[in-house]
Amino acid sequence: MRIDSTYPEVEFSFADRSGRVTKVQTLEEREHPRWYHRRNVEEVGEAVIELDPPHLDRGAPASAPIRGAPESRDPPASTTPDVPRGPAPGHVTFVENQEGVSFDALLGPWLDKAAVITLTDPYIRVYHQMRNLMELLEVVALRKPDGEDVQFQLITAPDPDDIERQTGYLEQIRNGIAPLGVEFSWAFDGTSTIHARHLVTDTGWKILLDRGLDVFQRADLNNGFSPANRHQRFRQVKAFEVTYLQEGAAAL
Repeated sequence: MRIDSTYPEVEFSFADRSGRVTKVQTLEEREHPRWYHRRNVEEVGEAVIELDPPHLDRGAPASAPIRGAPESRDPPASTTPDVPRGPAPGHVTFVENQEGVSFDALLGPWLDKAAVITLTDPYIRVYHQMRNLMELLEVVALRKPDGEDVQFQLITAPDPDDIERQTGYLEQIRNGIAPLGVEFSWAFDGTSTIHARHLVTDTGWKILLDRGLDVFQRADLNNGFSPANRHQRFRQVKAFEVTYLQEGAAAL
């Protein structure tokens, strides 16, 4: 909630050399725009009026302004979406501690109708990274049409500390996801030179993942009663960015 009306209103923004103005948003403003832009209860004479910008009421008609009441502030005209709408080319950013992110919303629409998906990520080694991979494969399995199979290939770097453990995890993933119609395979990059992390589909999409699949902050994996353990959108994320590219797109 905003501080009360005894404080002056503020607006945080900056302009670049071309004159384009960018508004600086807080995490609360991005995640809860309806409440962030709601004005506190204001006293007008003896009446107490609660102001709520009409455009934030779903389908509510615009009401006439109240004489003597302070003007309500509109939210920024353009905001970075919490979750991208797709599939379409574009770029999205997420801030530290943001919630509401899932592989299904972040990647699912761009993976639909793909028969072959290739993930390149050199850091699929330890348990939580393997779990992220499995959760992505579950998204693929849930979104694909019944009766169709999808080939999912992983290119990663061998774990210099324990390649046997790494291979064991990958084998468990392969055996676990196979009955759901996802054929999982992997290959180790022997050159140890891969660094960029991305997803490529046979439908023409390339998704650049600056953090790979490792976007979530650690959850208590031993707590079976924690919603964050079971649902990605209840977890906080690390700051990361995703870029969606399409073969032959005019913007490219």
